[in-house]
Amino acid sequence: MASVKKDNRLTSSQSFLCVGFSGVFSKTVTSPLEVVKIKSQVGTFHCKKGFWQSFLIIYQNEGLRGFWKGNLASCLRLFPYTAVHLTTYKNIVLLQMDELGFISQWRALFAGGLAGVAAALATYPLEVAETRLIVQNCRQPTYISVAHTLSKIYRNEGLLALYRGFSLTVVGAFPFSVGCYAVYTNLDKLWQEPAFRFTPLQNFINGCLAAGVAQTLSYPFETVKRKMQAQSARLPHVGGADVHFTGMMDCFVQVVRNKGILSLWNGLTANTIKIVPYFGLLFTCFEMCKQVCLYRNGYIISPLSYKLMPGVDQSLGPSELEEVKRYLKNRNFGSEGSSFGNRW
Repeated sequence: MASVKKDNRLTSSQSFLCVGFSGVFSKTVTSPLEVVKIKSQVGTFHCKKGFWQSFLIIYQNEGLRGFWKGNLASCLRLFPYTAVHLTTYKNIVLLQMDELGFISQWRALFAGGLAGVAAALATYPLEVAETRLIVQNCRQPTYISVAHTLSKIYRNEGLLALYRGFSLTVVGAFPFSVGCYAVYTNLDKLWQEPAFRFTPLQNFINGCLAAGVAQTLSYPFETVKRKMQAQSARLPHVGGADVHFTGMMDCFVQVVRNKGILSLWNGLTANTIKIVPYFGLLFTCFEMCKQVCLYRNGYIISPLSYKLMPGVDQSLGPSELEEVKRYLKNRNFGSEGSSFGNRW
């Protein structure tokens, strides 16, 4: 069994902002790896000579800014994605919790998968925009900005083009969840100790392992999805995809027939390398934001220290703690007023 825990010392808005800001920061720093990964998945000429040469070719053809194409769309997508994901996940988990507030690891992962699909549905057009912006040459752009990309795709290709390949997100969620489940159910064997004794470093390694296994299993679906997002008869070189196809199944067939089955994992090197810095920055930035919020709420003595504020009940929520402070302040003020009156 696994309990779904959250820090009740943060308000909902603070949790949301911590997650959003840490996600934006980690995505921005690791954007070059994301650009190389997506170009490899689509099959543009930049990535024909291997992983390391891809960086040089992108720099020579598009300059330094070429490594941050589509990053704004990716960052904008984080906030609504996080909001929908957290809300959906919370509601599903509440429905599946037992009377003691616990939920099995499998059910928690299943809830996470469903929440991910719901969040992807709400933000999928931004993912399509990100792919189009990354695949194009920023020195000869077809699209100028995120808003221009969305409006141009809608005008020229219709609403369905903004959701092209979405079914692969749904299908890919299942191997992703299975990969996470396979890792998390065997962690106690890996560390030879129960999960409640894991250190923060162990939990970080666990997250990287789970992400690595899960993304590897679901990677072929994402590769085909990126090709479908990029392909358009209205774009130069039909969007840059290395195969031509008429639909999802035809894309799988054409990739395997023309490029080999292993090409479904093109860009996996960049994706795997990205996992450690991405999650490391994500967790570090989240903890820093959380420390600032805890200090502001009055639970710790400094945003740079984990030392708890003396005399503060850490089990109280922010609103409850504020009420206690207000009560104590009024009581002290009342007692001071009484002593003042007695002196007269």
